[in-house]
Amino acid sequence: MATASSPGKCNLCGETFEKAGMTRHLIACLKKQAEQASGKKSQKVFWVSVAGKWLPDYWLHLEIPTTTTLLDLDQFLRDIWLECCGHLSAFTIKGVDYQLNTGMVDSMWIDIFGPSNPTKSMKVKLYDVFSLGLEFEHQYDFGTTTELQLKVIEERERAPVSKETRILARNDPPDIHCAKCSQPATQVCSQCLYDGPKAWLCDRHARTHKCGEDMFLPVVNSPRVGECGYTGSWEE
Repeated sequence: MATASSPGKCNLCGETFEKAGMTRHLIACLKKQAEQASGKKSQKVFWVSVAGKWLPDYWLHLEIPTTTTLLDLDQFLRDIWLECCGHLSAFTIKGVDYQLNTGMVDSMWIDIFGPSNPTKSMKVKLYDVFSLGLEFEHQYDFGTTTELQLKVIEERERAPVSKETRILARNDPPDIHCAKCSQPATQVCSQCLYDGPKAWLCDRHARTHKCGEDMFLPVVNSPRVGECGYTGSWEE
């Protein structure tokens, strides 16, 4: 599922821009905000873009302090986009997997096949692993895996805010219609998820779908939509 465009809202000014133009807009918007906060106590942060590897219509721009850890970033991604059953996760950065083993059943894949890369703990400060322009990946759930692509766009200073990790911009929910009518899709069949548009249905047509109600998950604004038991964000 992909659309011709993927608009989203800048949380700094409230305006809407296409995905391709959001980085350019945020450069100007952050500069204006920095000028307004000039002279105040500041902290160093990384500006990081995040998108679904296979579902790029889902994207975020984040700002996170340089002194936080990969574990903190992992938790944020779980809360906003991923968490369903406490699965394992890992960042892959320059050929190293920074893993969080939660002891869930998907750890068996590591036990059987072994790690694909050298492994380290996520308890590492961002300033020790991040650099300008760094591109890396994140995986959540080693069974029904959700893969993300991330990029460090900038290191900057900002005035402290109430939430240390904040969302600068986020995609609007993609415009997905029911396979049987023109109404917005509200349910997705996890059994038919990889069979194309027929998996996406409104409430009325979901009731008569051949796979049964147990196979349905709610349509949510996340690249994990339709996977495992994911029903939506823990933090909006």
